[in-house]
Amino acid sequence: MARIFITGSAQGLGRAAAETLLGEGHRLVVHARDSGRAATLADLVRRGADVVIGDLADPQQARSVAEQVNELGRMDAVIHNAGVYGEGHRNPTKAGHPRTLAVNTLAPYLLTVLIRNPGRLIYLTSDMHLGGSGQLDDMDWDARKWDGTQAYCDSKLFVTALALAVGRLRPGTLTHAVDPGWVPTRMGGPSAPDDLVEGHLTQSWLAVSDSPEAGSSGSVWHHRRPAPIAAAVRDVGFQDQLLEVLARMTGVRLLT
Repeated sequence: MARIFITGSAQGLGRAAAETLLGEGHRLVVHARDSGRAATLADLVRRGADVVIGDLADPQQARSVAEQVNELGRMDAVIHNAGVYGEGHRNPTKAGHPRTLAVNTLAPYLLTVLIRNPGRLIYLTSDMHLGGSGQLDDMDWDARKWDGTQAYCDSKLFVTALALAVGRLRPGTLTHAVDPGWVPTRMGGPSAPDDLVEGHLTQSWLAVSDSPEAGSSGSVWHHRRPAPIAAAVRDVGFQDQLLEVLARMTGVRLLT
């Protein structure tokens, strides 16, 4: 039995993964942005899940989420599921970052640094990371005209590079990135053509599987199959530059 923390568990893929893993007998820590959304997790709590609360767009609340998780004990796996897509405006957070970047990249980085010693880390990405610009000198979109779709692509490129960098720098931790497909969640929209069930099963499998495929870091997965990876993501120099920028933006550094 594993103990697993899933961000963004109130609905969609995170909720589906939590239900699947609870059904398999694992211990879950679920997450909601605020107390109102946490109330929707009551049925999972009755089944034994713990709940942590915090808005991952706010770096102080993201730190609080990490503290709440650490107080519950060591996690065997963390699934970085929370995300936002294609916002029409920059929507700056309290720290001044676009919300897309804050939730999709900065929060997973902060939680990776601050949550103590999980055995496995699973980061949700998208095949749209292949269109990411990798523009590290304007991650906040201060100089460029805002483009919500491009900002999303960039954020997923960054978090995928983070996944591979952590796997390289922490050889004792298994790390994976998962493209769940374009699925009919609140974020994906009702017309999304991919399968919602298939969309959450890969990250659930990677969190607990003892199979050889799940036993090594450095892959992007789609429906339990290896998926294409952007060249920048594999570039160790790009990974290291990204980690330096993330350390400056958040004030915390990834320790190995």
